[in-house]
Amino acid sequence: MAKSQETFNKKEKEKIKKKKREDKQHRKEERKANASDGSFESMIAYVDENGNFSSTPPDSSKRKHIIAENIEIGVSRQKPAKDEDPIKKGTVTFYNDSKGYGFIKVEGSQDSIFVHANKLEEPIKENDKVLFEVEKGPKGLNAVNVKIAR
Repeated sequence: MAKSQETFNKKEKEKIKKKKREDKQHRKEERKANASDGSFESMIAYVDENGNFSSTPPDSSKRKHIIAENIEIGVSRQKPAKDEDPIKKGTVTFYNDSKGYGFIKVEGSQDSIFVHANKLEEPIKENDKVLFEVEKGPKGLNAVNVKIAR
């Protein structure tokens, strides 16, 4: 004799599925019974001057007129400081002669700026006081026209 193919677990899953279908149908019928007229006017929501939703249209006397040309899109360009000296002073904190690069600590700040041997006007070594200009490179700020301060 063959064993029944319907197990207790299968029967329970079927009951749960049937219950869900019935609940869904019941909710659908409730929505239809309680539905408003469904017109476009009943679905419109307005936003007042404070950004809150409301069912009444906003008062046109409180409307602000905005000129499109006055709206800035993006970030405005910052003007460079005019009284800043382009030549900076600093101390060589690290320099590797064999590899030809090092770092200069800017005087009066904690910034450390990269320097390459190609941008030197005269040879430098660690702890030298130097004068240099700063230039933006692909990976950050670089020191150029580096010379020993006398």
